Amino acid sequence: MADRYRTTQHDFGGVGLLQTPTARMAPEGTFSFNANRTSPYSRYSISMQPLPWMEGTLRYIAISNRRYSQEDEFSGDQSLKDKAFDFKFRLLQESYWLPDLSVGFRDLAGTGLFSSEFVVANKRFYDLDFSLGVAWGYIGNRGDFRNPLGFLGDDYDSREATTVGTGGDFSIDNYFRGRPGIFGGVEYQTPWDPLRFKIELDGNDYQSEPQQNNQDQDSPINLGVVYRLTNGIDLSLGWERGNTAMFGITMHANLKDDPFPSKLLDPPPERREPLPAGVSAQSVDWANVSDRLRENAGFVVETIEVKDRELIVTGEQKTFRNQAQGLGRASRILDNSTGEGTYDWYTLVNKPRGIAVSEASIDASRLRDLEQNRIDEMAMRRSTVLATPSVLDTELLHTEPLEKFTYGLSLGYNQNVGGPDGFILYQFLARVKGEYRFKRNQWLHASVAANLINNFDKFRVEGESELPQVRTDIREYLTSSDVILENFQYTHTKRLDRDLYAMGYGGMLESMFGGVGGEVLYRPAGGNWAVGVDANWVRQRGFRQDFSFRDYSTLTGHFTTYLQTNFYNVLVKASAGRYLAGDIGGTLDLSRRFNNGITVGGYATRTNVSSEEFGEGSFDKGIYFTFPFDAFFARSSQSQGTLGWNPLTRDGGAKLSRFYSLYDLTRDSDTDRFNDGFNSLRD
Repeated sequence: MADRYRTTQHDFGGVGLLQTPTARMAPEGTFSFNANRTSPYSRYSISMQPLPWMEGTLRYIAISNRRYSQEDEFSGDQSLKDKAFDFKFRLLQESYWLPDLSVGFRDLAGTGLFSSEFVVANKRFYDLDFSLGVAWGYIGNRGDFRNPLGFLGDDYDSREATTVGTGGDFSIDNYFRGRPGIFGGVEYQTPWDPLRFKIELDGNDYQSEPQQNNQDQDSPINLGVVYRLTNGIDLSLGWERGNTAMFGITMHANLKDDPFPSKLLDPPPERREPLPAGVSAQSVDWANVSDRLRENAGFVVETIEVKDRELIVTGEQKTFRNQAQGLGRASRILDNSTGEGTYDWYTLVNKPRGIAVSEASIDASRLRDLEQNRIDEMAMRRSTVLATPSVLDTELLHTEPLEKFTYGLSLGYNQNVGGPDGFILYQFLARVKGEYRFKRNQWLHASVAANLINNFDKFRVEGESELPQVRTDIREYLTSSDVILENFQYTHTKRLDRDLYAMGYGGMLESMFGGVGGEVLYRPAGGNWAVGVDANWVRQRGFRQDFSFRDYSTLTGHFTTYLQTNFYNVLVKASAGRYLAGDIGGTLDLSRRFNNGITVGGYATRTNVSSEEFGEGSFDKGIYFTFPFDAFFARSSQSQGTLGWNPLTRDGGAKLSRFYSLYDLTRDSDTDRFNDGFNSLRD
């Protein structure tokens, strides 16, 4: 039934009818990409449901009958592009008597060309879903009645022009101002599940369109049909304004609930063998055990030790994202190798990059009980102990030699979206990465990339800024060489105390800057918070991204606090300090990590740079998605990739893009993270 009454997207992106939103929310974790055409507008949007009661949308609108610039040499024939963020919040959830009720903001921090605020309610009667709302701004431009909020002041009776400065700032003085319009409609789910119809009353009369681009409207009634082509694709057709066709496509997935591919390429957990009794430590082939731990449990061994009746394996989990999965596989290998009754506990000390961050111990006999279904997972969890790694008086059984050199090949991708030279400028790269380890906590990393294909020949506009050009020289960095040295960095990590970690580094730290720096992090084991500080002296790299440098250098660094909340597993990261252009301010980053490892986040930075100095966009902001690679492949992996989007590249609020972070390196100290993946113990 829930699937039959699934939500669909409207023209601007987000759950709705055609031109108008509804109060409905998509299922938590839903991600949608939408593209549609209603002359003279082509709309491209990404909509995300990070929380059950909050919807976020980012959107580009191409206004095909207006040029990006009146100067041909600047943008050619490219159409005008508008960028925007939207948010919608549910205030009331539908019950037997009460409707869904939501409030929303369109073009909240963009140029304001299509800005609007609205309140809308929905009530379902069997296969009919009714919506009714009131909107200020673009959605309600018809202005059906005087503003009911006028009692708060005369300024609520009028609304300023649609374009707000250079865009990107919040036009609070315009919110809920002016004469509002009524909108609403009905969505009908037909007896044939893939098909539904929409009819809406549009609140816009199209006589106050941006760029003086007013459109004829023969009727305020819009009609549409949605056909579900597959579980992840919807096709839409409509007739809008009484005279204009609409067609669109929506591709959607659920980042929270959709299953990952089966890990067919993973080796199966080691089979249970009859367990001999009374095996001595001296009779075990520990080198063979170490090999099996690496191949089957993904655990690269450093040492194997024993204390009383506890077998302790120290190393690094390289394959499985869930600690419990590696712990379960490793425990079966140790059990098969040592026999029943030899050891009571198996302990894995996880030591990523040479810093011990977590210690997990499992009761060997209770693991056998679980496998024989004599106990359940909850009882097994009570027999699994997490602790802070500590120095013990142990007997060393085996030391695994350090693998000094590793390398790999991969593909890379760069892009610049929404600029005057072209809507999407792209580049595909072939990448070679190599690493030489002097010690487990000291290594040299290098990454070299070669251009395969790009359309950067369109990239003609040179950056300009009132600030030092720490990012707006992006054109020169992307077009000066076909072979680049992306990263060449020496890194040294150290655990200073029980919960205190440090890292120092130097080299070509990112594509535009090289130098030296360090970070210190305090992160209590099992805690939900951490504090850290980083400091860096950096110099701007040459445009060819080799070993050359330019004249500009600066000191940059930040004090950062991390709080992993119980509020939908949202991580709050707040930092304050000095940015690459010398400006001083702070960044707030909010992200949600789903249990399957996918993370959705957004950030905003404010510094002592004014909106005028910053330029178009007013302040730095963006969103990002982090995907574990095993979301797409049939083999488990700890590797992940990040897709980021920010409206514009500017120099204000620019941070050094550091290759390693102590907070990420110490993520396995998070007890909640271990518990979230405990159901994989037997996988």
